[in-house]
Amino acid sequence: MTASQKFLAKMGLTEGQSAPPDAKEERPNSRRSFLRTAGLGGLALGGLLFAPIEDTLAHCTSKVNRYSGPSDLKITDMRYATVMNTTGRCTIIRLDTNQGIYGYGEVRDGADWRYALFLKSRIVGMNPCSVEQIFKRIKQFGGNGRQGGGVSGVEMALWDLTGKAYHVPVYQLLGGKYRDSVRLYADTPEEEDPNVFVAKLKDRLEGKGFTFLKMDLGIEMIRKIPGTIVNSNFWDVGRQWNMAPMTYGATQHPFTQVQITPKGLEEMAKYVVKVRDVIGYEVPLASDHYGHFDMNNAIRLGKALDPYRLAWLEDLIPWQFTDDWKEITRAIETPTNTGEDIFGKESFIRHIDAHATDLIHPDLATAGGIMETKKIGDYAEEKGIAMAMHFAGLPISFMANVHCAAATQNFVALEHHSLDLPYWSDFAKTVDGKPLFEKGFAHVPDSPGLGVELNEDMIRRHLDPENKNYFGPTPEWDNVRSWDRLWS
Repeated sequence: MTASQKFLAKMGLTEGQSAPPDAKEERPNSRRSFLRTAGLGGLALGGLLFAPIEDTLAHCTSKVNRYSGPSDLKITDMRYATVMNTTGRCTIIRLDTNQGIYGYGEVRDGADWRYALFLKSRIVGMNPCSVEQIFKRIKQFGGNGRQGGGVSGVEMALWDLTGKAYHVPVYQLLGGKYRDSVRLYADTPEEEDPNVFVAKLKDRLEGKGFTFLKMDLGIEMIRKIPGTIVNSNFWDVGRQWNMAPMTYGATQHPFTQVQITPKGLEEMAKYVVKVRDVIGYEVPLASDHYGHFDMNNAIRLGKALDPYRLAWLEDLIPWQFTDDWKEITRAIETPTNTGEDIFGKESFIRHIDAHATDLIHPDLATAGGIMETKKIGDYAEEKGIAMAMHFAGLPISFMANVHCAAATQNFVALEHHSLDLPYWSDFAKTVDGKPLFEKGFAHVPDSPGLGVELNEDMIRRHLDPENKNYFGPTPEWDNVRSWDRLWS
């Protein structure tokens, strides 16, 4: 065995391999650690003369990327773990390779982990650094809403792997960064008691240091006030999130015939006034989750809220109704915004070309992943439209968003949806040791890939109680069982 092979064997590696996920860090008081740090980061020649050959090799190659050629990388497996978050189930996937390096991605919150595992048989054996080629191979299996979660999660993992293979942060692979920190906006679920809600917003500003806020502002909070909602004798407007067939929650907005009365509009405006009285007008305040009503009522609501200069009105109606969105946008002064359920740049392009809204709002974990979202942002920029980013997942997807936002010029702010979960940041740790975010801004890391690793203890502690799998083998997804080509 050669001296270099002995050195690699001591590190538990073979030639051309990197440390596995569970490799132990070198002890700070070891001789090798001393040799690497002696002499203000360098080692005197005399020190090398008396060191064993493997220690000499360790020092001389300490800043050399030991991964073998990226062109030789092959995907060997896809594994997963599903974690409970404030927004429900979130699945983290891991792509393993023949060289021991791996990449993390995340299926969108609330989506089925099978959306990603279904793709395993289509990508095993391919080079993960061929991100665009793989994306084009699997894109046909993505869809709007949560159905885009599998393709997007795999794409994130490919970029994490590629960054690690080339030893550069993902943003660098996208063309570099425009910013060193990414502004976040704090989402705040609604409260029927405006005083409780205002206290939450105040904590986000003064306690947590956020500079951009978003509030839920739905007809749910006025449903108990008589004379505020037409057709509430038929629909239970308090069940916006019920997906049972033929319920209010499962019925698209134009088909409910729900209307907001003048009294209802007045009550909703009062709610906004109370918030503005506390936070002032210097802080951007966006809004969301109004309920299921049509274009005409959306315009009436928008006009009632115009005086309070909200940052945007989000998802007033479903994104598919492009012509209705154009009518709303033209009729009101407050900026309009949609896009969190749109998969792929093609649908965004049609929406942007129509100037249907003032901003776009992709969720990277639905839109198609990191590069697809950047392409969407770049296209919007050419048309004079800004991009905010929707996010409600775990730190893996969060960091994918951070890299994309850093590399996209017309970016405005990225959502943080889990501020009321005290241990959210503990699900992962940054490679550079810095916090995931502080004072309302996310740090853009210079570490390879996404720049984040899992906190295994926390992940295991919060696994889905119905699915305790923790990155176990998935051989049942190894084989392709269909003919996928879309043309003859």
